[in-house]
Amino acid sequence: MKKPIFSGACTAIITPMKDGRIDYYALDKLIEFQISEGISAITVAGTTGENASLSYQEHKQLIKHTVKRIDGRIPVIAGTGSNDTEKAVKMSLYACEYGADALLVVTPYYNKTNKEGLLAHYERVSSASTKPVIAYNVPGRTNVNITPETYEKLKKIKNIEGIKEAGTNLSDIALTVQKCPELPLYCGNDDLLLPCLAVGASGIISVMANIFPAVTSAICRHFLDGDRETAVSLYRKYLNFSRLLFADVNPIPIKHIMSYANFCKEDIRLPLIKADANLKEKLESEYERLKIQK
Repeated sequence: MKKPIFSGACTAIITPMKDGRIDYYALDKLIEFQISEGISAITVAGTTGENASLSYQEHKQLIKHTVKRIDGRIPVIAGTGSNDTEKAVKMSLYACEYGADALLVVTPYYNKTNKEGLLAHYERVSSASTKPVIAYNVPGRTNVNITPETYEKLKKIKNIEGIKEAGTNLSDIALTVQKCPELPLYCGNDDLLLPCLAVGASGIISVMANIFPAVTSAICRHFLDGDRETAVSLYRKYLNFSRLLFADVNPIPIKHIMSYANFCKEDIRLPLIKADANLKEKLESEYERLKIQK
């Protein structure tokens, strides 16, 4: 296996907002919380960070600010993907220049493409990068799926050094690990963390870690260290909460609970809207239950 960019839990960090702008004060508070709780890495400007709703300048500044704030304490993975290959190249070049440790590059959504176009897209972005690239597969949002057979070809591309797999087909995930043992695979769905670890994942790029970084890290650490009983117990305890985080479009639920816990405002950009009253009640109830049981 290639040297992992990280192992264990990486937070797919939200982008706190206030009055229509990025709230860098809240972001700094959240970054320090993550590091103090032992998270292994942070992904900035990913799906959870509402990258699709950021202006070009906001996107660049968000990456630059996060890299500077973290200052080498843990790896920073910058979301730089786009449905436009040249836009992805340009943002990737900026992220490399600003000092990101790796890039998270999603499949080209909306435009879609066939297998050959998908490989050409990653070839173009990866060849322009001076940092490792994590290929990000999230077919539920992009309507593009990287199959295990395509991963076999993708792994031969220079600078492709990891996979974030947010598909839900565990058979395909297991087959991908089997076909691409040299590529660390990171789970992209908190509710599937334990099954993904069981078939060979190296960790997770997590939404739940925004609010429970120590717990998410502990599930990974215990499992990877061979203490599967503790990992299973923790996973089961937090499973309902992790499922609630995807009961509406990410990051709607996590932004609500982060606001409820006083990390930031609940502000979110259209076309996404705030969680409805029913979901808010469920999230808050489960969060309080877990806090009491800690």
